Amino acid sequence: MSVECAICGKKPLKAAKLSFSHKHNVYRQSPNLQSVKVIENGTVKRIKVCTSCLRAGKVQRAI
Repeated sequence: MSVECAICGKKPLKAAKLSFSHKHNVYRQSPNLQSVKVIENGTVKRIKVCTSCLRAGKVQRAI
């Protein structure tokens, strides 16, 4: 399964840690995704949504 928000399409970023000797260590910064039950087209589905979309109210959660 992909690490991507189903609403906004937020994906992992590449970042580099820079040590004192200027040695670059490249790593991945993943978005904070939560698995949420959502009402979509009248049916309940489970999708991965980032927390910024949840806080902004872009998703209608199912209870």
